[in-house]
Amino acid sequence: MSSTLGHTVESPNHTNLDPSFFFLLGIPGLEQFHMWLSLPVCCLGTATVVGNIAILVVVATEPALHKPVFLFLCMLSTIDLAASVSTVPKLLAILWCGAGHISASACLAQMFFIHTFCMMESTVLLAMAFDRYVAICHPLRYATILTDAIITRIGVVAVVRGSLLMLPCPFLIRRLSFCQSHVIPHTYCEHMAVVKLACGDTRPNRVYGLTAALLVIGVDLFCIGLSYALIAQAVLRLSSHEARSKALGTCGSHVCVILISYTPALFSFFTHRFGHHVPLHVHILLANVYLLFPPALNPVVYGVKTKEIRERVFRVFHRGQRTGLKASE
Repeated sequence: MSSTLGHTVESPNHTNLDPSFFFLLGIPGLEQFHMWLSLPVCCLGTATVVGNIAILVVVATEPALHKPVFLFLCMLSTIDLAASVSTVPKLLAILWCGAGHISASACLAQMFFIHTFCMMESTVLLAMAFDRYVAICHPLRYATILTDAIITRIGVVAVVRGSLLMLPCPFLIRRLSFCQSHVIPHTYCEHMAVVKLACGDTRPNRVYGLTAALLVIGVDLFCIGLSYALIAQAVLRLSSHEARSKALGTCGSHVCVILISYTPALFSFFTHRFGHHVPLHVHILLANVYLLFPPALNPVVYGVKTKEIRERVFRVFHRGQRTGLKASE
């Protein structure tokens, strides 16, 4: 049978293959461990929801935190929550029940949203690097450069950039024929995992996917590196050791988040395209680390390393405990 996502040409040998559905296999080679792997996935999903909602609530309820750096953090938390909702429920269904069936439309929608959210997150991380650059290199102009209007525009740019760069991918996939297997050896509808199932010419898909990834990861990492090079140059000019330590300390959380986000992303990206001898289950585990760990760890990093958030979280919980005690009395 030769099929596209829109129509079917029947073949006597494959009459039972439904072109309107795909099947997500999970982690090939580790099927016997799916139930055990669901435990860290469940924990990370829970941590993502609780941690990011806590960040949003604390920043929203504390006027003192209505600053650019924390507003960018709220954008990051919102994106992380949305990305988690796009992946974790289906992932748990696969690991718990083997419920890998997914319609072609739902698969393309999941692919679009997952990759769009990843691109949006990269844009926000770049904006946070720019925030640190302005705060350290141009502190007197900080309030005039990063106004509420500019922050809003950056948020809009993040959404538009991610959406427009990812928009062609589902349409490019819809033109492909899937004449053999509809089984995706993955835990979610990853772009290249779906493209590899196609029988026709997939060069446009591969070229566009590589171009979009390089435009996001390559450009953003270069600009982030440039920002921190200028920050380091400015910090080294400071005469006081205490001033240098304080300036670098304000960048600590952001640097940790960058390492958490980009390290597994780069491993996954290069493994998919050049790591032909890497076992498939290793690549899929890396791809899931990229999707699950940063959203769960980002709130922890900022909660631990940012004094203002840490103090507000303790205050909120302390206030909640006092309210509970008064209610029980």
